Amino acid sequence: MNEQNWLQNLTRSDSDKWIGGVCGGLGESSPIPAWAWRLLFVTLVICFGTGILLYILLWIFVPARTNKGI
Repeated sequence: MNEQNWLQNLTRSDSDKWIGGVCGGLGESSPIPAWAWRLLFVTLVICFGTGILLYILLWIFVPARTNKGI
């Protein structure tokens, strides 16, 4: 995984998703696993309440993965 372009390859996951595939996509694109992203979002929701807003914004603006060639 090339660290300089993991953000450019960020898409929502179609296989590792619970709600919208945001954390699964972050887990597939970054060196941090999806469970750690989920834990981070839950912590942000519990402590500051901003996790929901951030998750919804990522759900809107991060494109879904397209299966090319199928």
